[in-house]
Parts: sequence; structure tokens; C-alpha cells
Amino acid sequence: MRSGFPDFRLGTVLATSFTGTLSERHGDAVERIPTPQRLVDWMAAYGLAVDSCTTAQLELARELRESIHAAATAAAIQEPLPAAAVQVINDCSTQGRAAATLTPEGKRQWQLGSASRVEDALSVIAADAISIVAGERDGKLALCASPTCQAAFFDTSRSRTRRWCDMNTCGNRQKKARFNANRSKDLA
Repeated sequence: MRSGFPDFRLGTVLATSFTGTLSERHGDAVERIPTPQRLVDWMAAYGLAVDSCTTAQLELARELRESIHAAATAAAIQEPLPAAAVQVINDCSTQGRAAATLTPEGKRQWQLGSASRVEDALSVIAADAISIVAGERDGKLALCASPTCQAAFFDTSRSRTRRWCDMNTCGNRQKKARFNANRSKDLA
């Protein structure tokens, strides 16, 4: 990854990993795609290689990210989906040219339009968001239990009781805080 920027939190679910490019939403927010090139880097990490990205395309990507986060959050807490978020997700889904292709290993990968535009990659992300918010995939939307994070994530654990968006960050931070609090009580 490029030096000077926070690492990406790469997950297995494209849409919720994309919303994770802005973390600690209820604390000191961390923007992981602050520049157009950084968005290109994130997309490449997910096999969505694009030729370039403009500032306007970065803003569109951020609008999609926030719309997915709003819709996923509403779905996780079983509230109506925000109409504006649904509109942005649908618009992005229909405006791109991407096709699903099958690899020799039997995996799905995305082939973007011949110009490899950011909009094509965003349509793939929007389609992934639609499939999880619509309940078409095996799993459930949940919110991170960290009070500073509360990121929407897609829980595919067997029991569907996962509490953290990422055990290596939010989960460990909460466990460490609980350990330190218990240790302070023992020393008092």
C-alpha cells in the first residue's frame, strides 16, 4: 500500500468492505480513500482494476459508499431503507458496464467495460450491496458493537452472532479495554 495512508481493511464482502473505507465513523473518522489514486488502489485490491479516477468519480464513489452504509445500517436494525440511499445505489448499479465471468477455478470475477471506468466498478459494488441488503445471500447484516465504529458488516458466521466488523481492530480494542478495566479494579 502507498505510504502515508491508512491500510485498507480488506474483507470478504465487497459492499461492506467498501463502506469500511471510512472507519471509526462515530469517533475520529479515518478516511482510507482520500485521493482518486487511493480509490484506484482499493478497486485493484478487489480485482476491479480501473485506468484512472477523477475527483468527481471519487466523490461519486464516496456518495455510493455512504448510501450503502445508510441502507445496510437501516436493514441491520430493521428500519425502512432511506429513499435517497436506495436511489444512489440503483443509479450506480445501472450506470456501469460490467459482466460476471467464470474463472477456470470456478470462481466469479468481474470484467469491466473496455474503458475500465470507475463507474463500471461502482456498478459491481452497488450490485453486491443490492444482493446483501435484499437478503439474497446467506448471512445477515449487523452493526459493529464498537461505540466509535458501528460499521455495517455482513455476518456469515455459523451462529450469525458476530459482534465486530473486524476482530483484529474493533474486537481487540474492546477486549483490551475490558481487560484494562478489570485489571484496574483488581489493583484498587
